[in-house]
Amino acid sequence: MLKRMMAVAALALPMLVGAEEIGQVSTVFKFVGPNDRIVVEAFDDPKVDGVTCYLSRAKTGGLKGGLGLAEDRAEASIACRQVGPINFKGELKDGEEVFKERTSLVFKTMQVVRFLDKKRNTLVYLVYSDRLIEGSPQNAVTAIPIVPWAQ
Repeated sequence: MLKRMMAVAALALPMLVGAEEIGQVSTVFKFVGPNDRIVVEAFDDPKVDGVTCYLSRAKTGGLKGGLGLAEDRAEASIACRQVGPINFKGELKDGEEVFKERTSLVFKTMQVVRFLDKKRNTLVYLVYSDRLIEGSPQNAVTAIPIVPWAQ
């Protein structure tokens, strides 16, 4: 039974395609399992060279959190920055998903989507959490003006 639970937990752990943990801080001590914490991760926009986004979010600890069974909070913060020359890899679609990660076993995800504000020549990134039944209005936004990269 324990092996089966561990297999389910391993499948449910967040899959960070291209995300790299930059650091974390503990927020609540737990006697059993990892502490609750805030994690800072970085990921590159898969369709825009020269853009890296930094995402901070809460991770639930304790026994359930350690096994990947806990539901993480919906709050997140995002900051995207130009880190090199901006080059598009194909056509960009408004509201296109840039990053997605499960924040509960089945029903909840945290997503980052991108918009192109053509009028202001700016890339806009939005992070939000959604659930199968109901989402959360909590969100954060960041913007990057598209300017030539100084060599």
